[in-house]
Amino acid sequence: MMTDPIADMLTRIRNANMAHHRSVLIPSSKTKVAMARILKEEGYIQHFDVNRAEPQPMLRIILRYDENRRPVITGLKRISKPGRRIYTKRQSIPRVRSGLGTAILSTSRGVMTGKKARQLNTGGEVLCYVW
Repeated sequence: MMTDPIADMLTRIRNANMAHHRSVLIPSSKTKVAMARILKEEGYIQHFDVNRAEPQPMLRIILRYDENRRPVITGLKRISKPGRRIYTKRQSIPRVRSGLGTAILSTSRGVMTGKKARQLNTGGEVLCYVW
């Protein structure tokens, strides 16, 4: 049994990036699909899709590299963990790497970036940082 599936997702992406794999397979969930959607919208990955295989649907993420074969994702950090949840108010949503990175939050309006949460004036649980 896995205690932190989001940390597992981030670790699988980090390991696949370091090994220069083209894609990575991750057990799927609604939160992970929402996070993959954000990574695609922000330009960190090329594409993602969900394979509805039995018994567990799998999320396939196609990683993105620049022209020199360097990964676009240079860092991933899990912030809120099962043992210590980190919540933020709408006034203090963190900026990652002075605005060069992305904070992913889980809010009452769904999973979104810190920038979008600021626009919607809502706080939530800080899931991770990506840069």
